[in-house]
Amino acid sequence: MSSADIFNSRAIEYDRWYDEHRLIYLSELKAVEKFECKRGVEIGVGTGRFARGGAILVGVDPSINMLKLAPKNVHLIRGVGEALPLRSKAFDCAFIIVTLCFVDDPIQVLRESIRVSEKVITCIIPRRSPWGRRYESLGKRGHAIYSKAKFYSVKNVIDIASEIGLRPAKIIATMSREPGKGEFIEEVRRVSAEEAENYGFVCIEFVPEK
Repeated sequence: MSSADIFNSRAIEYDRWYDEHRLIYLSELKAVEKFECKRGVEIGVGTGRFARGGAILVGVDPSINMLKLAPKNVHLIRGVGEALPLRSKAFDCAFIIVTLCFVDDPIQVLRESIRVSEKVITCIIPRRSPWGRRYESLGKRGHAIYSKAKFYSVKNVIDIASEIGLRPAKIIATMSREPGKGEFIEEVRRVSAEEAENYGFVCIEFVPEK
């Protein structure tokens, strides 16, 4: 079963996580909102939790059941990140929020994302962080969703992006505490690539090389 099939069959369960862990979600949302964008698209929009009331105007996702739960103020399109049904440079920015770890071809997703936008904001759970190790462990034990994930380090993502001529312009991170140490809204910080490896939620803004 593919990642898209898993999300399609577990859309309600996936969306419920954001209510059950609302303070973690709000910490992540604060990080996403640190990026200036007037007209955005989210690749792998899911149930639209990061597209509610913000700059994300269009959302693309392969799962019809996820899209059914997304907010109606966002223009929703069923599709895959490797072949976006969107015009070139139609957006200021493209968001890829905890999606790269589930796609079949991350390089092609990044290539398509920068085709349709001026910059790409990629948010990940770094593999070597306490949160990355936790989710990777759950995946190895057969978790329905995380077993389909391939977690990357911040360096991995920067290296992948460099292959298509993208460089990191800014890195924002949150979730510095370890899993199980309480849930609260955490401040976001601008960090270096090396520092970012220790955080549980990291967003990297990529722009074309000059």
